[in-house]
Amino acid sequence: MMYASRLAGEPVGSPGEHLPPALVFGSSAAARDRGIAQIEAAGLRLAAAVPIEDAVERIDHQPAASAVWIELDRDHGDALDRLLSRIDRDADAGVYGAVICAGAALIDPISARLTSPRVTLLVDGDCNDRVVALALACAIPPPAKVGDIATDNSTARLRQLSEDVGRIAATLARLSNGPDSVKGLAVAPAGSTEKPAGQVTREQVQSVIRARRVRARFFSEELFADPAWDMLLDLTQSEIAQVRVPVSSLCIAAAVPATTALRWIKTLTDTGIFLRRADPHDGRRVFVELSAATSLAMRNYFGHVGAVAGS
Repeated sequence: MMYASRLAGEPVGSPGEHLPPALVFGSSAAARDRGIAQIEAAGLRLAAAVPIEDAVERIDHQPAASAVWIELDRDHGDALDRLLSRIDRDADAGVYGAVICAGAALIDPISARLTSPRVTLLVDGDCNDRVVALALACAIPPPAKVGDIATDNSTARLRQLSEDVGRIAATLARLSNGPDSVKGLAVAPAGSTEKPAGQVTREQVQSVIRARRVRARFFSEELFADPAWDMLLDLTQSEIAQVRVPVSSLCIAAAVPATTALRWIKTLTDTGIFLRRADPHDGRRVFVELSAATSLAMRNYFGHVGAVAGS
């Protein structure tokens, strides 16, 4: 997949030729093979493909990496936790971008360790999801080393390549129906003295959720897909019932593929609409809840429009 050269109108060649190699970590031989295939299909060089248990040590001995690809088909407990914490820290520092591919059963333990926007979690991702995620990971420029600017003649080319990959990644992300349009949005101010407009009951919110689900009997679900609103409704009824919602449950409530739901959760958290709370009894799980301003806005909404809200 030699997209950078082709789009730039340059002679055909692999964009990975000018980038540090990539690392692949997998929970099984089959998982590592899938990761290797993804890296090779993108034209990147492969530094190593090792088991999860050896991943942190391998990172310690890797001078530089263009991306880290983690392929999981089962949990690895403490070893996975250590790797995820290291990946999240390195990615947030701009050392490399990372992609984690896993099944729905691993959403909670993985999400509990991730805070960096430079780590992408794909849940049963298809080919397009994987291409987008790897492009985004490679768009993070590698950190400069002492003497690089003076001695490396490819510095300008590497910088240009990073910009090219970044533009490609941005285009692919827009095409993947992500929540980019929410960036920078905030909950509309309710007024400093305003109080919730009337009592909102759990049954009232549930009736709206049921009405939204009934539409799927008559129309395609894609026609009315609105993961942000579906998650707001779910968190509102859970707040009223005093029930805490883990990430995996909120993904189900979003009524879209889990990878898409995770992008929305991350975006809505970054904008302060949602809040993450660590589970005090389980270090491998986090809960999602409405911020105070969002909670007030939802209660005002229902108080003003009544039981037909959102149907």
